[in-house]
Amino acid sequence: MRFVTVAFSLIVVSSAFAGGSEKKYTQTEYVQMWSSVAVSQMQIYKIPASITLAQGILESGNGNSELAKKANNHFGIKCHDWKGDTVLMDDDKLGECFRKYSSADESYKDHSLFLTGRSRYSKLFGFPINDYKSWAQGLKDAGYATNPKYPQQLIELIERLHLDKYDEQVAPVNNQGTELLAQELEDAKTANEKPEESAKAYQKHAVKEHKNKINYVVARKGDTFYKIAQEFSLGMWQLYRYNDYGPKKDLLEEGDIVYLEPKRHHAKEKNAVYTATKNTTMLAISQAEGIKLESLLDMNNSESGDEVVQKGQKVLLR
Repeated sequence: MRFVTVAFSLIVVSSAFAGGSEKKYTQTEYVQMWSSVAVSQMQIYKIPASITLAQGILESGNGNSELAKKANNHFGIKCHDWKGDTVLMDDDKLGECFRKYSSADESYKDHSLFLTGRSRYSKLFGFPINDYKSWAQGLKDAGYATNPKYPQQLIELIERLHLDKYDEQVAPVNNQGTELLAQELEDAKTANEKPEESAKAYQKHAVKEHKNKINYVVARKGDTFYKIAQEFSLGMWQLYRYNDYGPKKDLLEEGDIVYLEPKRHHAKEKNAVYTATKNTTMLAISQAEGIKLESLLDMNNSESGDEVVQKGQKVLLR
């Protein structure tokens, strides 16, 4: 029920911000609404949740700024190479271009992509995930903000609101945390490894981005949906839905693609047709191409994911 509650909360929170509510949010309320999203982003992109939350509070004025209300932009990210919707607002200069999002939740994801996708921020990912002071200074040094007091502002927020406690959900202090991490630390002792080395290995799967712009991981031997759901703070029901599997499937095959977010309704134009190189199924094509099974079946007048696609047969992807 915890995962369902979190998912429902996201819907309510995103709707509240998208709707331009007149309510003024406090810092505590902001943290309550967005801490689960910040932790989820930390699990995937290795950005401290404390830093993400502090930046969100500072850049959006607890979600009350004009940019947050009109554009769902909680991190003050300007247009740069952005291809989506935009909005013009005064900042360091008059009429500067800022990114506009369909929801505040999308702003959080783009913040992660913004930091991980630019070389000038690469040094940050060499810092421990619970070293928020180095991250705060590193953001300023990399040019995220022009205010010379930016690091101190972030650190003050983190320490006053105790935001660093959310970082422990990836890098627990003193071996405290989930049962899974505790077991890993116990295994490390047996193997004469240092606990901190085991903690670094807690995130077992490298997150990849599919050509259809969806995050996924590749299953390893012995993986289950349960293990991956726990690792990325997702509900089992989410993984089943994202990957078009029924709840009876849990054990994964080595090499299986496991999507961490919903697949797309269709492919890009240049990938409009799939030609089977061997006998396969509609479900397998759905997973390989990052397209929702229901959409794929509709496009090809098919009825089941188990339907066999013969070698050489063409399947519409758009």
